[in-house]
Amino acid sequence: MTEISNNRPHISFWLVGVLALIWNLMGVINCFGQMNPEMVASMAESHQAIINGRPIWGTIAFAVAVFGGAIGCILLLMRKAAALYLFIASLLSVMVQLIPNFKLAGKVQFSAGELLMMMVMPLVVAAFLSWYASQTQNKGWIK
Repeated sequence: MTEISNNRPHISFWLVGVLALIWNLMGVINCFGQMNPEMVASMAESHQAIINGRPIWGTIAFAVAVFGGAIGCILLLMRKAAALYLFIASLLSVMVQLIPNFKLAGKVQFSAGELLMMMVMPLVVAAFLSWYASQTQNKGWIK
């Protein structure tokens, strides 16, 4: 009985898991939105340039990143160690999907906020979630 109580996650575990799930679900919604030509047409020119200039492998990487992250968050909240592998796949996919964006950076004018939200934040969040899942596994919070 004491073994179970010692492996109970801290409240921060649940907070991180829920916030990360919300972040990744926003990415899933964005992914579906990018499939709608009318929605893409209503976006800023810089966003349209990224979506229209991205090769199919970049689009696939984007989908793997957001869906892998969302499913990873669900598994994390279910306290399953498989979350770590999905977060790693998501991180690798984020890195791959950024390649075409860096090629566009010289051609398209991005604001600092756009650079932060479209390039830096996804990479930072994916790296953090991979690290965090590893830490929670070491603490025995996920198995």
